[in-house]
Amino acid sequence: MTDDSVAIQKLLKADPRYRYGAYVFVSEALAYAQDTLAMGRETVTEPTLDLDSEKASPERHLTGQDLCEAVRQFSIQEYGYMARVVLKSWGLESTGDIGNIVYNLIDIGRMKKSENDRRDHFDNVFDFENAFEKEFEITA
Repeated sequence: MTDDSVAIQKLLKADPRYRYGAYVFVSEALAYAQDTLAMGRETVTEPTLDLDSEKASPERHLTGQDLCEAVRQFSIQEYGYMARVVLKSWGLESTGDIGNIVYNLIDIGRMKKSENDRRDHFDNVFDFENAFEKEFEITA
């Protein structure tokens, strides 16, 4: 087991509302937002050296709203019309749940936050029913 897996297993015991897949998926959605969607602004909070250039490499910071939108887009890409069902199976039924996952990951050092970030930035970003089910409305 990796260090991430062990840390998340401990989270599952401390907060049983969410399944392992929820933590992995939100982490993957963050990478998708930064790499594929090019979301986030560059910040240098803790400089890390790029061995090739000897310069500090910046991190890309997303807002809570950005990450919620990335979760929505990534889940539709990965699971199509079943996205809401998959997320619900992991315990994710609202954008507030995404915030809970993120702040649990922050608590164990697997994600970072800026001084301006707040947990409530994830609340009521969008309605899951409208964001997922309406996207795939069948018309005759």
